[in-house]
Amino acid sequence: MKDLCFKDIENASFSLYEGNPVIRNPMPSLVIADPSVLTPAESHNGKWNLFCHTFFGIYHYESSDGISFKKVQKIASRAMRPNVNYIDGKYYVFFERTRPVILNALSLIGVKWESEIYVTESEDLVSWTEPRLALGYSREYEKAGRGYALSNPFLIKNGDMWRLYYSCGLTFIRDCGFSEPTYVSFAESRRIRDGYTARNAPVIKPDKNDARLNLCSGCLKIYKLSDCYIGLQNGIYEKDGKSHSAIMLLRSDDGVNFEFVKDFLVPQKCGDNNWMAQYVYACCLTCYEGKLRLYFNARNVSDNIRGRECIGIYEADVKR
Repeated sequence: MKDLCFKDIENASFSLYEGNPVIRNPMPSLVIADPSVLTPAESHNGKWNLFCHTFFGIYHYESSDGISFKKVQKIASRAMRPNVNYIDGKYYVFFERTRPVILNALSLIGVKWESEIYVTESEDLVSWTEPRLALGYSREYEKAGRGYALSNPFLIKNGDMWRLYYSCGLTFIRDCGFSEPTYVSFAESRRIRDGYTARNAPVIKPDKNDARLNLCSGCLKIYKLSDCYIGLQNGIYEKDGKSHSAIMLLRSDDGVNFEFVKDFLVPQKCGDNNWMAQYVYACCLTCYEGKLRLYFNARNVSDNIRGRECIGIYEADVKR
């Protein structure tokens, strides 16, 4: 990604893959979400490796073409929203670790939610270490809403520091019946696994006057290009009495102060398929062999019974 410049991303002609969604929710889970992907160039097995979560934990999928995926294994329970990184011959998956299922269920009737960011490691994508705490609750703003929630980790190298972006806080979305992240912030450390110190204030907050995040901030994925940083943020917003989510393209010179550039991927009906009609959520951008490929999850409707979340692809050729 460091070989690309901002114009390469801004001017790319993205289109939805015709065979979307490429991974459907595996029942009895109503969701499969938050894809994080390694290209064949980043994987010792020469395949596309995708990590995502269902109701039951984080799962590893693999593919020869990045389109047709098969499930390999479950790598963590009580786990959501993974971020996979290949660093110096080792794989690191950061994720949101929740409390046991019964306590999470009780959050629907008022028991406060608690979650923090953990990491598990592997040298072969098969054997994974026992998860350990990477970033714990430390700032008052992380406690917004019904308890505290640290989620959506995303790791980048920034000079001689590791910077871990994350979502925090809980904003209850009435028509969904569940909460979404209130803020986006980051923490920094000289070590990959731990030692992170969080900022004193978030970097992104909800804004009632901004039509794209008038409810809450959702999550943010950051990529360092040759001339700037870009952010892909899925803000949560209300429109015509209903909640929605869409991915925005942001630009930043320092990874701290972001400016909106354009709507990147918005909810829409795809022919007779309404799988992404109301929400487009978390994403992962890859670049491999001259093609940009955005993996993302989307939801058809807010209703807890009819709602389904699946994973799709949005892609473009790199043109120079």
